[in-house]
Amino acid sequence: MSSVTFETQRTALADVVAIPVTPFAEDGTVDQGAHRALLRRLLDGGITTLTPNGNTGEFYALTPEERRLVTELTMDEVGERAVVLVGVGHDIPTAVASAEHARAVGARMVMVHQPVHPYVSQGGWVDYHRAIAEAVPELGVVPYIRNAQLSGARLAELADDCPNVIGVKYAVPDAARFAAFARDAGLDRFVWVAGLAEPYAPSYFSAGATGFTSGLVNVAPAVSLNMIEALRSGDYPAAMKVWEQIRRFEELRAANGSADNVTVVKEALASLGLCRRDVRAPSRRLPEDERAEVASIAAGWSI
Repeated sequence: MSSVTFETQRTALADVVAIPVTPFAEDGTVDQGAHRALLRRLLDGGITTLTPNGNTGEFYALTPEERRLVTELTMDEVGERAVVLVGVGHDIPTAVASAEHARAVGARMVMVHQPVHPYVSQGGWVDYHRAIAEAVPELGVVPYIRNAQLSGARLAELADDCPNVIGVKYAVPDAARFAAFARDAGLDRFVWVAGLAEPYAPSYFSAGATGFTSGLVNVAPAVSLNMIEALRSGDYPAAMKVWEQIRRFEELRAANGSADNVTVVKEALASLGLCRRDVRAPSRRLPEDERAEVASIAAGWSI
């Protein structure tokens, strides 16, 4: 299979890769109406790449049925307006079934969450991703890398076997390691997505990334687009102006081992009247005394 087949997908990765939240209704189920409205808000805001079932979407707190529902809602709402990169993971049969479902409903790519297992060997990492990628050769496959031990040579090995592995969501918080990893794997062979969102985007772009993931984009699509436009034009001072604008919001999300990563995003959306603030355990709602700061930041962006 020629890599030309995946040009649309590769282009979509070199962009703001939005990770939509999964809003919950008062009874705890997925709020389908709010979900569709939030997706339309992203699309209307100029976002053209979406990852349902990402970490900001509370992937690990959703049931298999809910993950399928989120995928189907997204595909139905998006239509031809965006490229969809569906998050898949867990054990291999579950991940393969999710990838096959994504293909069946019209998605063009899957993002493979890092294997959640206490014992991950580098060769086993390749085996895990190969099994998923081989099951859906027509789909672009994007490994989500959070393992600082993984070598770039292993990614190259995977792509030798699976030419549909076309991009990487790299989420190790170390710009120098990213630069080395990308070059060891093949800088031009893959689309490199800065997987730690806007705070890391400038440093990772300087080392070869051409896209970045975002949860903040749920709240303020224009802010994320301002950053990628600055980075694409090589205007790092302008990108860092945006960085300064989003710094406090992202610090709140990253505090205490990212305990409130999704919570802060949903709190901002709730302050704007866009969805309920509810998150599922092991996440937790923001305490009352911290809500005002998040609301103030979100209000400042919406001007």
